[in-house]
Amino acid sequence: MVSASGRYIIVFNGEIYNHLELRAELEKADKAPAWRGHSDTETLLAAFEDWGVEAALAKTVGMFAIVLWDRATRTLTLVRDRLGEKPLYYGWVRGALVFGSELKAIRAWPGFDNAIERRALALFMRHNYVPAPWSIYENIWKLPPGSLVQFGAADASVGRGEVRAYWSARAVAEQGLHERFVGNEAEAAAELERLLRQSIAGQRIADVPLGAFLSGGIDSSAVVALMQAQSSQPVKTFTIGFHESEYNEAKHAKSVARHLGTDHTEFYVTPRETLDVIPKLPELYDEPFADSSQIPTHLVAQLAHRQVTVALSGDGGDELFGGYNRYFWAMALWRRIARMPHSVRRLAATTIQRISPTKWNRFFDITTYLLPQRLRYSNPGDKLHKLTGLFGAGRPEVLYQHLVSHWDDPARLVLESEEPTTPITDPAAWLDCSDFEHRMMYLDTVTYLPDDILVKVDRAAMGVSLETRVPFLDPRVVEFAWTLPLNMKIHDGQGKRILRQVLYRYVPREIMERPKMGFGVPIDHWLRGPLKEWAESLLSEARLKQEGFFDPAPIRQKWAEHLSGRRNWAYHLWDVLMFQSWLEELDG
Repeated sequence: MVSASGRYIIVFNGEIYNHLELRAELEKADKAPAWRGHSDTETLLAAFEDWGVEAALAKTVGMFAIVLWDRATRTLTLVRDRLGEKPLYYGWVRGALVFGSELKAIRAWPGFDNAIERRALALFMRHNYVPAPWSIYENIWKLPPGSLVQFGAADASVGRGEVRAYWSARAVAEQGLHERFVGNEAEAAAELERLLRQSIAGQRIADVPLGAFLSGGIDSSAVVALMQAQSSQPVKTFTIGFHESEYNEAKHAKSVARHLGTDHTEFYVTPRETLDVIPKLPELYDEPFADSSQIPTHLVAQLAHRQVTVALSGDGGDELFGGYNRYFWAMALWRRIARMPHSVRRLAATTIQRISPTKWNRFFDITTYLLPQRLRYSNPGDKLHKLTGLFGAGRPEVLYQHLVSHWDDPARLVLESEEPTTPITDPAAWLDCSDFEHRMMYLDTVTYLPDDILVKVDRAAMGVSLETRVPFLDPRVVEFAWTLPLNMKIHDGQGKRILRQVLYRYVPREIMERPKMGFGVPIDHWLRGPLKEWAESLLSEARLKQEGFFDPAPIRQKWAEHLSGRRNWAYHLWDVLMFQSWLEELDG
């Protein structure tokens, strides 16, 4: 779209939820053009024209990727939303500056021959995603969340450009921790409810059918409860069910939906329907991506798209309000580990690893009925084995890095590579605060949230032409969350204390009190069963050697141990398999 004056040309993907307020502000100041329509794109152009790009961005509430051409200065500006809900790739192909929401758009540029970036591949093998600013291709980058980059018409560089932040998650976190909320818990819950209502009200505005994902967990239930409270009609809600009880949250979602009175749709998928998604993953995600919950996420998006065009989700609640299990375990573990002599740590690790995760699971199955619901966890044997790697940690951040890593030394696994620093490994990027839990929450907000969680949801939904919106990531909610003291988030071994208090105003506590579950599928079992032949073909030693990206030895060792049932290496193997299947799709 071209601005009213003809100066600016914009390409825009996303939604500006407060664009009507921005229009009113422009009109009040007598700065509005003669409006030609009702779109938020036109509003953005008028705001850029009058206020300037960065001042206009500071006023926006939304999710977006923007590319703006200024005819007057002959400058191209690329912008991405604050938390990274919408993707934006850019870079150089044979001397041309190219950009797009998907890598497949960039690959379509004539003569595209950019090589695979082995440093990005090493990062992928650690994290199961390629973190910004890297992409899987050399000289192609992801614009980081909350950032913009500009190029002049005469620029002939092949570099990233001078990326600068117009909004900083770190500045927001540090300011919030310095200017703490001074009210009591009841006042905090009231303010959080007000902000979430405001966010949801803005995101419910749509000229197409709208609904919500409902897993039955705290976050999605809170979003749906506040949606239903603002709606005169039953909200359409959607969940996927699994016949394997350890992966099934559909019964909990149904209880919440029944209590709130939503128009609820659930669909129990068969293993065959789930497995049928796997061949679609390389095209859906367009870049190697190995969070296996990508499969049920695509299925629930597919289910929702049959009835609605826009769906709200509960993503972001864990990072903002302390929901992940690692937030509870890490400090407790660190205090114990730090007091243990190294010889005792090694002995404990060896003892735990001698017993297979399957046998540990059986042991916990017998004993966990003695524990409160909130202290019970799924797949405890796998978690216990992973925790043994923490015994060598010398400081809490090393412990955190281990908790969020898959392959511990990916630069040795990926041939001719090195592993670049990230916010997780760069001490200069760590949050300056005394609470280790808050430091973990911050690192998750700037890494795991935008590069895994939001990628997973956005690509799964856009692959079926469904738009997703994320109320927790309204900047006003994010900024408020960082003002809350830690004990209003994590209390007595349980997270989301204030968010729970908001939810319990709408849904009884007894419906919600249960162990936290991941949104997963039984990849570990499938690799020993229906996916075994497919995996073997992708992991064959001859193939790995011929392609030349990986050292086959550690992969083959883990594959053999996994098939034997001695160890569960599903996460590590899924990383390799997702790269291999992406590469196969690329070559095909």
